[in-house]
Amino acid sequence: MASISFSRTFPTRCFQTRTRTSPSFSASYSSMAFWIKSSLGSSKSTLFQHGFSLQSSYSNGGLFKSRPLGVYARAATEKTLYDFTVKDIDGKDVNLGKFKGKVLLVVNVASKCGLTSSNYSELSHVYEKYKTQGFEILAFPCNQFGGQEPGSNTEIKQFACTRFKAEFPIFDKVDVNGPSTAPVYQFLKSSAGGFLGDIIKWNFEKFLVDKNGKVVERYPPTTSPFQIEKDIQKLVAA
Repeated sequence: MASISFSRTFPTRCFQTRTRTSPSFSASYSSMAFWIKSSLGSSKSTLFQHGFSLQSSYSNGGLFKSRPLGVYARAATEKTLYDFTVKDIDGKDVNLGKFKGKVLLVVNVASKCGLTSSNYSELSHVYEKYKTQGFEILAFPCNQFGGQEPGSNTEIKQFACTRFKAEFPIFDKVDVNGPSTAPVYQFLKSSAGGFLGDIIKWNFEKFLVDKNGKVVERYPPTTSPFQIEKDIQKLVAA
């Protein structure tokens, strides 16, 4: 696995190591595998012709083989994350320029995924540890993977803030793939290609952004926040 980094009026704020295989995770894994296969189309796709398979892709619990920090970054655009305005979970506009100078971890979240509990718990833990060092987590709910974020913004906010005590910013529900992809995710994907190109694979895929607003690394859904901690440490210390 890749392992390598307040304006205090943040939008809405209100967390163990790698997820063990459990019935809920297995169900999520099966749904993820089905979604990827469906998205790719025929098993005779270029991906499979070159010897990749869903089974081998998930060896050791991850979708990608380990890559050095910054391997996916490319100068596809002069834009930075700071050039975008998004809506928070309460429907208010948030200019991401307010996060200038901070290390950011951007993640598409869901409330009913097999990866939900471990990711929210670890995200909250990592956030608490580094928030005073110039680190932020930006969470974007998305319902495109197995319909696992079906609730309203109010329900999502209550779930994250009450059950997991999430204090990092949570934003409006967005699409991360397809014709209605949110502009901020168009930027993230164009800045960091992955195993399946621009496709976001599943809930809890993660993008690490440096203090200049540039994407330096992209992690598959099964990479836990704890596995990213060394990368975060490097960036906040830079």
